[in-house]
Parts: sequence; structure tokens; C-alpha cells
Amino acid sequence: MPRTARNAAIGIAVASALTFGLTACGSSGGDDVAADEKQTITVWAMGAEGDKLADVAKVYEEANPNITVKVTPIGWDVAHQKLVSAAAAGTLPDVAQMGGSYMGEFAELGVLEPVDTKTFDEKDFFPAGWQQGEVDGQAYGVPWYVDTRVLYYRTDLAEKAGITEAPTNWKEMKDLATAYQEKAGTKWGLSIQPSGLDTVQNFYSFLYSAGGEIINDKGEVVIDSPEAVKALEEYGSYFDKGLANKSVQPGYDVVKDFGNGRVPMFFGGPWHVTMLNESQPQIDGKWAVANVPADKASVSMAGGSSLVISKDSEHKAAAKDFIKYLTDTKGQADWYKRTNDLPANTSAWNSGELADDANLQVFKKQMDTAKASPTLPNWTEITDKVDQAIAKVTQGKASAEDALKTAQSEIEGLVK
Repeated sequence: MPRTARNAAIGIAVASALTFGLTACGSSGGDDVAADEKQTITVWAMGAEGDKLADVAKVYEEANPNITVKVTPIGWDVAHQKLVSAAAAGTLPDVAQMGGSYMGEFAELGVLEPVDTKTFDEKDFFPAGWQQGEVDGQAYGVPWYVDTRVLYYRTDLAEKAGITEAPTNWKEMKDLATAYQEKAGTKWGLSIQPSGLDTVQNFYSFLYSAGGEIINDKGEVVIDSPEAVKALEEYGSYFDKGLANKSVQPGYDVVKDFGNGRVPMFFGGPWHVTMLNESQPQIDGKWAVANVPADKASVSMAGGSSLVISKDSEHKAAAKDFIKYLTDTKGQADWYKRTNDLPANTSAWNSGELADDANLQVFKKQMDTAKASPTLPNWTEITDKVDQAIAKVTQGKASAEDALKTAQSEIEGLVK
């Protein structure tokens, strides 16, 4: 959903919450049905997960014949608005998939049931996965799957450029980007987003690795810190030196250019492994993934989704049991086989393909240090200001220091 539409929807949600009294909700809509009684639980899941979850639900029903799981697939393009409308009307499903960017908003509305920490142990999950479901220290979502960004690079073109090892720090990454152009004849050295919606997602790998943040653990805006300025200067230097394209069009397909050699490096998620294997078979064995090159440390962004229970659900016990099934070791390993979504439960990584695949282990190592975004209701408005600052720098319209000083002032106005 476009941010302008989403922000308008947030306003509708807050207004509706006041009208319906949602923020005052403190109990379920009725007596909770015991988990072993015959009942139907409703589940909303988004995107590809919504399509796949019905198959898992059938397996669960066979083992739990008293439970019927009604799964409704929801497109990500309409997911936020549907959740907003259901929250306002008091008709949220018993269980819903929820991304971290939604969590603060719906927790603030008072429509989510706190996680039962006797059933779900924080220590079983990646720290960043668990943090995406927390708001003000209270967990509302159980991590379902995670993702993060790592560096994809062409090993064959690196060898042609005289480099045989993956870059581990900023200098080595820039040296490799330069060598790709000068010695391997690539058009660009690195693909990073210059401007537009969610440019910040490419920038996070630089920002976090430099020790910077947008908002710190104390709730203070720190996007104009020396660490953040250093990160944006480094990010912008790829465009200044002609190593990255400053005029990338919306919908740009980096996978295609990675396959034809125009772009030899990019930051990508776990889904890119499947995309490359399926659509670029000619470069099989000619690329690899590596952890985000470090400044102070190698730190990437954390993404993924959690599972939440509606505070008004009358089937909390059964809903909790179904979520437990989806997020324990066996359920997580099965979900990976079905979807290639990375397990949020760390024990699922200890055997099978997840343990044996070198590329997947790079993602696991990155998740160990990945950083989750704050769960604030207006987080997309906040990151939009950072997107604008990045664009000023990549387009040569402002220095990193000046652009981030402006962003600092604008974001402070949003969090007060």
C-alpha cells in the first residue's frame, strides 16, 4: 500500500477506535472456549503465506479433529486496510499474521492479546524476531518467520577482477565494486536504491553496521549522529563515484541484471536465492552470498512476520495451540520446506537442509546480529523522512550532514 494511503488508513483506525471504544478493551468478547472443545478458529494470512497455510491447517486438523481452521488469504496490498477495518468493527480473526511495521499501531488500539510467555519462550527465537512482536516491553506477537538482508555477489566476475574472497568490510566492498567495473567490465559495481519508497531498507545495512540508528532504545531521535552521517556518506559515495546507478526506475529487476552481469553485487533477502535458481540458471555456481560488510560490526535489518491473537477472540486457547504448532521446531522446519521462509525458531536450524546449506547459514549468522525496527505506530512516516534524506544525498542535492539534520528535526516532530 502507498504510504499516503496507509497513513490515511491509520487516521481512520484511530478515529474508529475512539468511536468504538477499542482502546478501552480489556477483556475477550466472551467466555473462552477450551482448546479440546469442538470449534472453528479463523486465521488471516498474507501473500504467499496465506496460500500455503491452508495446507498446513489441514494437517493440523487431522491431528486435532475437534478444531476446524478457517484460513483466509489476504493480499499484502490490502492487508493493512482490512486489519484496520476489522479492528474498528471488532471483527478481527482469532489469529492474524502481522508484520513488525503494523505491531505498534494495533497494540496501541488495544486489540491484541499479550503473548503467553509460559507457552512461548523468548529464548527459542532470534532476538530480532521476538523484538518485532514487542511494544513497550510487552510481547503481542509470536515470531513466525524472519528475513534479513545479506550481500549477493558474482564470484566468477570477482575472480576475473582478481578477487577471490568475499568482502568483509566497507573498504573491501568498495574495492570489489571498483574492480568489477575496471577489470571485469560490469556496468555498475553495486546495486543500492537511490531514492523512492523504502530506500531506507538498503540503507539499514550501512546505518546499523556503523553503529547508527534512527531512534535509540530510549526513544530519542538520533538520525543525525556521527555514526549515521558516516553511514550516509559511505552510501552516497557509491553514486558520487559512479559505482551505483542514481536513476533506478520503480519495479527494477536486479535479479535480471545480476544474471547478465550488469550488476555484480546487491543486498537481498532469502527469496532471492530461489529467484536466482529459477530464473538465472546460467549463473549457477557463479554467485554466492556473504554477510553484510562491516564498519564497526556486520549488522543488517530484520524482517518477517509474527502471529497475533485478537483480544476479542473467544477461542484463545485453540488459537494459542495452533500458533504453537506453527512455531515449534517441527512446524518451523515443515514451513520452510513449503515456503522457503526462514524459521524464527532457532532450533529448526539444527538439522536438515537448514543446517547443511552454506548459503542459508549465512542468513542465520546475519540474523544473530540483525536489528529490528522500533514498533512505533507511525514508523512508516518516520522512515519516509529518512528516504528523503538519502535521496538528497544520492542526487547530489545536500551533504549527508545537512540532509540528516533536516530529517532529525522532522522526525522529532513526529515522535513528540
